[in-house]
Amino acid sequence: MGTYRMCGCFTRKFKIIEAAPPPDVIAAFEKYAEGGPQMTAELLHRFLVDVQGQGGAKVSDAEEILLQVLQKRHHMAKFRKHALTLDDFHHYLFSSDLNPPIDNKVHHDMTAPLSHYFIYTGHNSYLTGNQLSSDCSDVPIIKALKRGVRVVELDLWPNSTKDDVDVLHGRTLTAPVELIKCLKSIKEHAFSASEYPVVITLEDHLTPKLQAKVAQMVAQTFGKMLFRPESECLKEFPAPEDLKYRILISTKPPKEYLEAQTKKDKEKEKDSDDDVWGKEPTELTAEQEDEKTDSDASDNNQDDEDSDAFEPEIDSSRAPGYKSLIAIPGGKITGRLKEALKVEPDKVRRISLSEQALEKATVSYGTDLVRFTQKNFLRIYPKGTRFNSSNYKPQIGWMHGAQMIAFNMQGYGRSLWLMQGMFRANGGCGYVKKPDFLMNVGANGERAKLPVKKRLRVKVYMGDGWHLDFKHTHFDTYSPPDFYTKVGIAGVPDDEIMKKTKIKEDNWTPVWDEEFTFPLTVPELALLRVEVHEYDMSEKDDFAGQTCLPVSELKQGIRAVPLFDRKGEKLNSTRLLMRFDFV
Repeated sequence: MGTYRMCGCFTRKFKIIEAAPPPDVIAAFEKYAEGGPQMTAELLHRFLVDVQGQGGAKVSDAEEILLQVLQKRHHMAKFRKHALTLDDFHHYLFSSDLNPPIDNKVHHDMTAPLSHYFIYTGHNSYLTGNQLSSDCSDVPIIKALKRGVRVVELDLWPNSTKDDVDVLHGRTLTAPVELIKCLKSIKEHAFSASEYPVVITLEDHLTPKLQAKVAQMVAQTFGKMLFRPESECLKEFPAPEDLKYRILISTKPPKEYLEAQTKKDKEKEKDSDDDVWGKEPTELTAEQEDEKTDSDASDNNQDDEDSDAFEPEIDSSRAPGYKSLIAIPGGKITGRLKEALKVEPDKVRRISLSEQALEKATVSYGTDLVRFTQKNFLRIYPKGTRFNSSNYKPQIGWMHGAQMIAFNMQGYGRSLWLMQGMFRANGGCGYVKKPDFLMNVGANGERAKLPVKKRLRVKVYMGDGWHLDFKHTHFDTYSPPDFYTKVGIAGVPDDEIMKKTKIKEDNWTPVWDEEFTFPLTVPELALLRVEVHEYDMSEKDDFAGQTCLPVSELKQGIRAVPLFDRKGEKLNSTRLLMRFDFV
């Protein structure tokens, strides 16, 4: 029961009523229970195969589901003969633990070279907040690893006494953290969410003497966990399957450190991120700039890592131990981008582009980008003016095969929701196999009009759980919430769209029962976006939960879809009942 105060002295009481099963659930129960009042394990098995598309399901799987539902709802003894009532059946369908929308197991082929995968990648992984004045810490690194992030970035600088190494965002007011503390935390938490390899990208501003110290620290901290390539130049990257529980280092070969460093010009533009949840992905393309587009290195690269014109190359023999750590060599773009994207037959490497440089490159060099990323790594990083740690649209990089789309994991909003959604795929292990069309020899990145490959039909039945996760006055001081759901697709431009249900007024358990169809030209890169909002007539609508799910991983049939908060943390009870079919 929720009590709401009206006009200062009057109160209104609303009883929270459990919603009845929607008509489709009732119809399915009647059909598969063969008109009877109960559904046995054998009958439930038929439903799993016919409606839920679980062709490999066995009767024993249905028996296990039935047992779990009855033990939870009725505390029934284990060895009695059991069957589900309609309410039990509805409870099963609306349980995100028993009936999730995607698999939670690794099921992609993990034996291809690393370059064949999109990899969950962090940017400035040590920052706790904004890019200019927040603290540096190992805490955000630990959080990222626990969420399945597989690429961690560390910026290395001499400490104040020049005899040790700190991690910080150079030339800003960020407070440093010791490198050794970050390394130890990575070792402890690297494989808490995934057994597949962690890559540490190092942005190095060190003297050869400190580089040697880093080499010693890394070797001693990680020991046998550290992957050291057998030869200086790998012809092909190893497979994730062969690198389980291993740590890889990626950086450029050693550079000579200069005391007097040339300050880079900073762009003065300000991020326009006025929506508390971030802009719609369709609005997130980087601004077009007046500078020439065809690319010398300074135009294309504004990140410290790949634009250090103030740090000339030296003979790498001056830091041999440091160089031997490098499993994924970083390359600097010197000259025209087209030359940098040439694939070398006996050498693999990584290059980095800013989000603006990538957008420009896709116009003229889309095919070159796709071919380069079939064998080599391409890392994309946020533009330097994202001082508030906001993010950008990841699809542009994925469409062209870029494996490492580096994101600010503390930059909460719609862009990060998309990133989190992509890496819910493949059991959340942090590695998602690229679609075949990006790996074909004749693949290209041209923006030709594509035919519709398949259509996704989505039905939004109902929602529940908000009254358990939020205070009864959280959304509205005077009455129960007025929820509506937005459903749509993030992906290639032709597939992107958002639709929404009607508003259900004064109801903690809204029933919408609305259906939407989405034509998809590139379903392999499509993400299903789901957001729930609470309508507010006088102010901005309140956020009430979200999720993003990879379309290629969606399970057919009626599914319980858990919702997440603005930071991507799963809400304890809030979920939607939805149905997915490909037509």
